Amino acid sequence: MDAHGDWGQAGFVDLGEEECLELLGRETFGRVAITLGSLPVVLPVNYHFADGAIHFRTGEGAKLKAASENAVVAFQVDQVDPIYHAGWSVLAVGAARVLDDSTVTWASHLPLRAWAPGVRDRFVRIVPDFVSGRRIIPGHDEPLPWP
Repeated sequence: MDAHGDWGQAGFVDLGEEECLELLGRETFGRVAITLGSLPVVLPVNYHFADGAIHFRTGEGAKLKAASENAVVAFQVDQVDPIYHAGWSVLAVGAARVLDDSTVTWASHLPLRAWAPGVRDRFVRIVPDFVSGRRIIPGHDEPLPWP
């Protein structure tokens, strides 16, 4: 909610589940949020959305550890237009799982290559249990609080 107490007044529109999944399928770069100790950590990943799930490659580290423990994670993707002050954001929440040998062959055929340097030989899948999103509609600008 904003200072006006109403998302609609601020130019926000809630997105339905179908549109959220469609937007997840359009993009290739997002952020996965995990818990490290008791702190939230948000890490960028390139991904591919297929068969109703988010897939990304990773190597040793925090993301692999979270997936090895079937941790519930959040995944966020967005697109913004800084000129027109418009955009959208989608949040997906679900358990992260490391793909086993029976599905790694399938995953290796996805159009998914790690952007970051280093060994990224493990595949992680997040099947969303919950998705939500919103769109910022252009033309809702309020006067700036500064000169």
